[in-house]
Amino acid sequence: MESLGGCCTLDIDRFRNTRDAVEKAPEAGKGSFETVTEWRDGAQAVTRARSFKIETDEPTPLGGKDQHVDPMELLLAALGSCLTIGWVTQARLRGIEYRNLVIKVQAPFDLRGYLALDPSVRPGFGQLRYTVDVDTDADAALLEEIRIAVERTSPMLDNVLRPTPVEGIVQQRPSVSA
Repeated sequence: MESLGGCCTLDIDRFRNTRDAVEKAPEAGKGSFETVTEWRDGAQAVTRARSFKIETDEPTPLGGKDQHVDPMELLLAALGSCLTIGWVTQARLRGIEYRNLVIKVQAPFDLRGYLALDPSVRPGFGQLRYTVDVDTDADAALLEEIRIAVERTSPMLDNVLRPTPVEGIVQQRPSVSA
């Protein structure tokens, strides 16, 4: 079977070692992520996640300069990326390879919610839909097994499908008088 360039570079042994370690000591699998987002100008912001930087903006019809990805597109990218990692991981666990793998995530929206024009319209997406385009010799039954496993274990899909409690805290800096 032909190999996708990066398919076999996934360190499945490290993945298995981590899974085994967390199985033996569940506390070893607990942690947290943190991002810090700083407003720059207009609708632009810069988010730092570990040593990485993500820049965001709004399209011009919403007052932005359309110079960076929209935050809503980041959600689609996060879901697509997580599903892609899951598909590659599940294939490696089963010993199959892909020649190509592309996941497309689409989501319709209605600006009436975001613009507070209609309280019955949600400001977020109305639906998320993804399509997996895979070139492999694996049969349809095995691909369906992988799809089910990926959906069951995807952290991003879980966060989208099941409500995650959100708490917002405002910390106001005291103004400095001249």
